Amino acid sequence: MRTILITGPGGCGRTTVAAAAALRAAGHGTRTLVLSADRTDTLGAALGTATGAAPVQVTPELTAWRPDAAERFRDDLTAFQSRAAGVLDLLGAARLDAEEVTPLPGAEELSFLRALRDAALSERYELLVVDLPPAPQALTLLALPEELRRYLRRLLPPERQAARALRPVLGRLAGVPMPADWLYETAARWDVELAAVEAVVADRHTAVHLVAEPGPAAADAVRTARLGLALRGLRTEALIANRVLPDTAHDPWSAGLVTQQGKTLAEWRASFDVHGVAHLGRDPRGADDLAALAVPGADPAPAPVEWPVTDRITEDGVLVWHIPLPGAIRDELDLVRRGDEIVITVGPFRRIVPLPSALRRCTVAGAALRDGELRIRFEPDPGLWPREQ
Repeated sequence: MRTILITGPGGCGRTTVAAAAALRAAGHGTRTLVLSADRTDTLGAALGTATGAAPVQVTPELTAWRPDAAERFRDDLTAFQSRAAGVLDLLGAARLDAEEVTPLPGAEELSFLRALRDAALSERYELLVVDLPPAPQALTLLALPEELRRYLRRLLPPERQAARALRPVLGRLAGVPMPADWLYETAARWDVELAAVEAVVADRHTAVHLVAEPGPAAADAVRTARLGLALRGLRTEALIANRVLPDTAHDPWSAGLVTQQGKTLAEWRASFDVHGVAHLGRDPRGADDLAALAVPGADPAPAPVEWPVTDRITEDGVLVWHIPLPGAIRDELDLVRRGDEIVITVGPFRRIVPLPSALRRCTVAGAALRDGELRIRFEPDPGLWPREQ
């Protein structure tokens, strides 16, 4: 399945663009699902068909779905109470009824990620169009599976499960209760689910379409969003300049906006594959309006994102790790080596990345940012690197 993630600054019209892209693909005979993270039914307003917790058939080839975070959270909590019934009874804790449960902070994000996984693994569809939240929240959402899996591995290392038979003995010797089996089983189940979501996001057929309304503020937001996506290893396939005004404006106010949009578009075209979508003079509503929007489709042969390691030991005595970070600024970049991981901070974003196996036997010799690419140099550690015979 091909997946397109659509995001952009708040109020840029990303939901309308997602609806138009999904409708266009479905019109070409592609079985398409459009998935929305919006609490309100802006997707249904654009499509002219109400959407909700259950998938809705909009056309024979198009399905729309807006998962209900509250319902999923209630189901998860009910299942958790059932698994932890023994502990809750021992503590004398009163169980919560489903009717009194409201989603906690973060529940909506986890619910949507599970819906994304379910949609991507379905064999009913050929294309998944995902209407993500505004860019800052979308970047946090996309980072969540990797970060949560890392926390789980640190707090409940899988290798400790091998000592299950010894846990009662160890508990008596230590004088403290040891983690119960259900805790490890829950952690393992969450790890599998998060890994599935992470695989969807990291798949080579997954790409991002950024949506923005041309202007100075949007230019900064687009640069920041593209940088955050690149740090996650996601490729910005297209930049959709939404609500572009016609060049025929005559009054001074409209002419000024046209000039401002033109300058921003010229800057964007130097770095992006830009698709201009004309302003209809109204909010698009229904199939006819959406069909009038010239949104791009899915690239059938996307270029994969790679972070290659090049061998320059013979020439310079180093291995070089190439990490594309378009839009990065040297003064906003920081690197820290910690064991077999490297912590990359660029602007407001941070990611902890495992080192490729060859680089774990090396020491960091330096780094440089050139042409939107971070190049980290590693020197082989004589104590760990195989010696030539």
